[in-house]
Amino acid sequence: MGNTTTVAPGKHQALTAEELSLTDAYWRAANYLSVGQLYLRDNPLLKEPLKMEHIKKMQLGHWGTTPGQNFIYTHLNRVINKYDLNMIYVSGPGHGGPAVVANTYLEGTYSEVYPAITQDEEGLKKLFTQFSYPGGVSSHASPQVPGSIHEGGELGYSLSHSFGAALDNPSLIVACVVGDGEAETGPLATAWHSNKFLHPHNDGAVLPILHLNGYKISNPTVLARITHEELEQLFLGYGWHPLFVEGDDPAPMHQAMAAALDKAVTQILQIKKNKDITRPRWPMIILRSPKGWTGPQVVNGYQIEGNFRSHQIPLDVTATNGENHLLLLEQWMKSYNPAALFDEQGKLKPAIAALAPKGPRRMGANPHANGGMLMKRLRLPDYTQYAVDVRQPGVTGEGDVHVAGRFLRDAIRDNQHFRIFGPDETVSNKLEAVFEVTNRQWEAAIAPHDEFLAPGGRVMEMLSEHQCEGWLEGYLLTGRHGLFNCYEAFIHIVDSMFNQHAKWLKISSEVPWRREIPSLNILLTSTVWRQDHNGFTHQDPGFLDLVVNKKAAIVRVYLPPDANCLLSVMNHCLGSMHYVNVMVAGKHPSPQWLTMQEAIGHCARGISIWSWASNDQESDPDIVMACCGDVPTQETLAAVSILREQLPDLKIRVINVVDLLKLEKPSAHPHGLPDKDFDALFTTDKPIIFAFHGYPWLIHRLTYNRANNNNIHVRGYKEEGTVTTAFDMTVLNEMDRFHLVMDAIDRLPQTGSKGIYLKQQMQYKLVEHKQYICRYGEDMPEIRNWKWKY
Repeated sequence: MGNTTTVAPGKHQALTAEELSLTDAYWRAANYLSVGQLYLRDNPLLKEPLKMEHIKKMQLGHWGTTPGQNFIYTHLNRVINKYDLNMIYVSGPGHGGPAVVANTYLEGTYSEVYPAITQDEEGLKKLFTQFSYPGGVSSHASPQVPGSIHEGGELGYSLSHSFGAALDNPSLIVACVVGDGEAETGPLATAWHSNKFLHPHNDGAVLPILHLNGYKISNPTVLARITHEELEQLFLGYGWHPLFVEGDDPAPMHQAMAAALDKAVTQILQIKKNKDITRPRWPMIILRSPKGWTGPQVVNGYQIEGNFRSHQIPLDVTATNGENHLLLLEQWMKSYNPAALFDEQGKLKPAIAALAPKGPRRMGANPHANGGMLMKRLRLPDYTQYAVDVRQPGVTGEGDVHVAGRFLRDAIRDNQHFRIFGPDETVSNKLEAVFEVTNRQWEAAIAPHDEFLAPGGRVMEMLSEHQCEGWLEGYLLTGRHGLFNCYEAFIHIVDSMFNQHAKWLKISSEVPWRREIPSLNILLTSTVWRQDHNGFTHQDPGFLDLVVNKKAAIVRVYLPPDANCLLSVMNHCLGSMHYVNVMVAGKHPSPQWLTMQEAIGHCARGISIWSWASNDQESDPDIVMACCGDVPTQETLAAVSILREQLPDLKIRVINVVDLLKLEKPSAHPHGLPDKDFDALFTTDKPIIFAFHGYPWLIHRLTYNRANNNNIHVRGYKEEGTVTTAFDMTVLNEMDRFHLVMDAIDRLPQTGSKGIYLKQQMQYKLVEHKQYICRYGEDMPEIRNWKWKY
């Protein structure tokens, strides 16, 4: 690559000769520390010639993105000092760990949170050795790295997290480095539109820095191979004001980057100062620099700098390559002139160190990057005041989520650090009550007949589950609270994002200086059993299976059977910290079972015998009818009513589960029931018919090592669905009341002839049901009008 630099904006000399020299020195120091992390376990200042015993046996990590990120971090430090900025750094490229570690070490934050990593030669040795090393730190900007709110192990979410962090943080600027490989992902490509949702005064600013270094692991990147004009038009079309910094010669590049950042920051500050709230065209920077910049240029005849071969470890310094690569490594590291950067004791020289911001202005020490430090508890209204009046079990309700919407409305009214996120489904999911006190935040054009749109609002909607989840995660990671509501089938779109966030929570809980953050609360509605008009594509409860795979200390799963239980559960979840709480609730009118006081007790226990539905109070049960979820609860109670009417001598125990993970043992989950309590509820030898909201095998998985596991028969969703009636969905999956009755009879030979005749009657009912819905297009009156009568 030739020494060409496109200076933008204009060919300004933004830095004096002394500033240029010190800026370049700081960058070289960060690069030196980054290479040291990749290779060295001893001799950190190269005070003696490198030997194989100084080199790590396993050399793991990524160099390609690192020098560009060091360049960016160095220049961000300068503008933080110049403009006294409140700024955090989000590293989007997948393996930016060496850069973030190096820079937080240079600014002093790293040694503050890890006192053993001192600012001297011994500290450098430890810093180098621990990187990608057993018992050390990973190659990403993980939770162990100060200043990080985004690990970047999976690509695509840096910009979404950044916008979430900026919401309701008017003084904060989030500098987000977007790798050009990451820019090819769907979530990142969509995230550029987040500028249509950022209020110029109420929220902070996001400064995207698109880093075009040209290659992914082994392929060129799309955005690096289109013309300058096409690239510029693309981002102008997205609504940004792109500033270009392009080249490979360090001195002109420093001047160009300094000028571009001065202009970007000036524009941001002017937007914040301007009283006009019309959607601005926010600045962004497009930095084009070589992959593996300043590293080895050619090795064994292969181009390294500016090529995909610099992506990971440019030099294989092992016994296989002998002294040749060892010498190349030494030459590479000495090219940064470490003697001019660090004193004899290994401390960064004062004139260079002075370039770093001070105190909480350091990006590694900014409290927004350790959100629990700024977190304020929610002031939640008294959830019992929203209770449904349940004078007897089975009264018809307006829809459980609809009731919870009024509670959320007042939570939003009372808290300026609480938001609801969802993909254009807040009204569809029956949470429309929130619009009595707020609007959807929307900075684009508003037409006369639009509803609930305003530049400022507490509801964030975009038809991208990725953006809603990413915004919420960024909001939580910086210490605020929120709720993500979503159609149950399409929460799978963010499966991987949930995975990454759960892993972040798990690791950060093990880092002493990390503060707990508010829980990620997910409300799933429009569920599998009530997709009458959407059909098979909208029928999938499998997110629950994914959730329970995660660390037990992090995940919680709740399936409240009615509105009062949902209120109790939601109040608990919104007030909790450092969990992922998944709540599954229906939005359609459905029976209500428990008074508020009963619901409070039931939810506190997580699992209960419903004595009012049972008739085994004076003897052991003949059978246990268990249920988890609103529709399974209704079908179970309908089946119980048939059994009690037709087989009155049968002793039935009804158990409802609201906290799914109560089914596990305490050794597997902190909510798990001890064996003695589980056995007391479910017995050790009686048949159990379990109607479950999700896939049946999840219940078997959770209970496989219980004493009575062989007697548990689970009915749930088994991948049968279509556009049909609500009750027919249960029939298709054999979780309806008629199948549940037959399941019970099959396991109760003592019912004799009465049981045989009742089973045949149930079979006839299934035929009658199918004929009726095909003729009339709705469920039979006895289904639609069914009431609990015991």
